[in-house]
Amino acid sequence: MALQDTGASFTQGSLMRHVSVMSFTSSIGLMAIFAVDLLDIVFISMLGRDELAAAAGYASTIMFFFSAVNIGLSITAGALVGRATGADEPLDAREYASSVAVISVVVGILLPLVALPNIAALLALVGATGQVAELAAGYLWIILPTTMVSGLSMVAVAVLRAYGDARGAMYPALLGGGVNAVLDPLLIFTLGMGLNGAAMATVAARVATMAMAMGFAVFRYRAFSVPRPQCVARDFREAAGIALPAVLGTVATPVGTAIVTREMAKYGHDAVAGLAVINRMVPVVFSVVLALSGAIGPIFGQNFGAGRLDRVQETFFEGLKFLAIYVLVMSALLFVLRAPIAGLFDATGTMRSLLYLYCGPLALASFFNGAIFVSNASFNNLGHPGYSTGVNWARQTLGTLPFVLAFGAIWGAHGVLIGQALGGAVFAAVAIWLGLRVIQAPCRDPLRGQYTCPEMRMQVMSNRSYR
Repeated sequence: MALQDTGASFTQGSLMRHVSVMSFTSSIGLMAIFAVDLLDIVFISMLGRDELAAAAGYASTIMFFFSAVNIGLSITAGALVGRATGADEPLDAREYASSVAVISVVVGILLPLVALPNIAALLALVGATGQVAELAAGYLWIILPTTMVSGLSMVAVAVLRAYGDARGAMYPALLGGGVNAVLDPLLIFTLGMGLNGAAMATVAARVATMAMAMGFAVFRYRAFSVPRPQCVARDFREAAGIALPAVLGTVATPVGTAIVTREMAKYGHDAVAGLAVINRMVPVVFSVVLALSGAIGPIFGQNFGAGRLDRVQETFFEGLKFLAIYVLVMSALLFVLRAPIAGLFDATGTMRSLLYLYCGPLALASFFNGAIFVSNASFNNLGHPGYSTGVNWARQTLGTLPFVLAFGAIWGAHGVLIGQALGGAVFAAVAIWLGLRVIQAPCRDPLRGQYTCPEMRMQVMSNRSYR
């Protein structure tokens, strides 16, 4: 396969078009993955055992922590490779990609080694007990050892996006979703493996996704060089400067999810099952929102690397505009289809009323989550990844626990969802304000008033010392 043009494609042309194309193509891949996750719940619900759906919900909460680490590392790869391509430094781009890939492999091996012996305690932290906890533990023992595979595929996809290859970044996820969709009914029903069959299908899908993503990155762009210990050691500090805040910021999301799950557990397995369905449904319906940060990040990075700060600011506003239109359309669609959606899961009682609540006004709250994603993309790609960490943790703690406790005390399980949405609105406003301050003066710390331009611009624009 011929080597593709690696020019900085986002530094020219319509930014709304770039935002739309990158977001939709990224979301298609995400939607394929999350749609299969949603089908998992549908299939598991067909088995007629509520504890299986609840176990899947608890396991998903734990898995989110591991996915968050991998997402943080993929953010690092996208930011570093995007800046390098924008500055027309292809060798830098390859070295960065290789170093982050090695780091993701090491982390992906260490995390399961630490977590699996303590899986019962981790499940207890999110409220799982008894047979439900045992079922969730069996599910996690199958999936968590493939954390390394998932991390490597995410890094490769982020590198493809950094080169502007929207379609190439989409196809691996589509392949993984297809593999999962085929194997799910075969393993769950035909072979009678139940919840463990769903886990094994996910493992196969991760392997397929990683193989295609790495293949595209290597054969289309020669995006990775042969990793050498001295190169990884040299790049580690620079990569860690983005990776650690990005990982910490991303890990905040499952912390918030765990808080909400634990509070929802007070209202019974029916409420947890309803939350599990919502948590699986949201990524499918609002996959474009979830994809927005990863999709818009390379646009920020390339234009910043090329010194086009005017286009950086325009990208921010175009991202918010695109987000608002999409959320309005999808929220209206959910409202119209709320009855069939509840019927699909045979939802009754609390579970059904929670689905109706979400498919009504609460779906609009996805705009606030998306606004935080757009702001975080600006922080991570303009040299202020620490702000992403701060905003995410504030939103998932101060913007979650007090709100779900207060409104849960008033309206029970429904109040938990309402409180989560209102907390997001407060911190979305903070994120937008801070994002605009960073974009208007990216070389100045808007909170401390310190100028960081010389060091930052040398890191972003100049050649590195190894040449």
